[in-house]
Amino acid sequence: MGAIEKLTSSALSAVAHGFLGRSGGVSAGIYAGLNVGLGSADNRAAIDENRVRAANAVLSGAALNTVHQIHSNKVITVDRPFGDDRPEADAMVTATPGILLGILTADCVPILFADEQARVIGAAHSGWKGSITGIMDETVKAMVKLGASRENIACAIGPCIAQKSYEVDEGFFERFIEADPANDHFFIGGKAGHYQFDIEGYVAARLAAAGIRKIECMGEDTYSQPDRFFSYRRTCHKAESDYGRQISLIGLTQQ
Repeated sequence: MGAIEKLTSSALSAVAHGFLGRSGGVSAGIYAGLNVGLGSADNRAAIDENRVRAANAVLSGAALNTVHQIHSNKVITVDRPFGDDRPEADAMVTATPGILLGILTADCVPILFADEQARVIGAAHSGWKGSITGIMDETVKAMVKLGASRENIACAIGPCIAQKSYEVDEGFFERFIEADPANDHFFIGGKAGHYQFDIEGYVAARLAAAGIRKIECMGEDTYSQPDRFFSYRRTCHKAESDYGRQISLIGLTQQ
């Protein structure tokens, strides 16, 4: 599927990073392209090759670390590679050069974090459950424990499902309103009994409330761009048996 597409953020320009799409990989069929999801039923050899290609596209020679994502607000600190022995968590932080943090998504929100001065980075997977329970807040806290400062942390929010594509029901809406009535700002009316949710905007607002001053939203909708991104919701609507995952990566070079 051609060359790897790597989206980068001006907010993180001094740090090796990239939001990768589905192009440039060796998987076939419904996984066609750069599927890196170990939880998918894709051919394992193809997944492994795609993960090598993805890592090399961002920080060649670095050790790729991904977690077993569980839609939580759990953050782990990484100081050495853990390979296939993936701990359960939804975010990672590190101050160790040569380690590449990777977050897998297929509509959920990937967030990359960096304090360039302190040389502390983070990566988070923020689905709606992780978002409402504060995975972004917990990632910032973990970075501060490693020496970062909130005023110096920059964040980039990668490709995710857009408001126009994210229909939710009344119960979903009420859950967010009960958490904070001001959350109605992130919903617009849809068909009867349904709403359209702006998860990208919600995550950005939570980051700002956590003291982050520099935030960039990539503004790419995973659902409506099948040639560029995998999408869990699109797979459900097409009644496909499984779906691929794309990866967002950030790492520190050796000084």
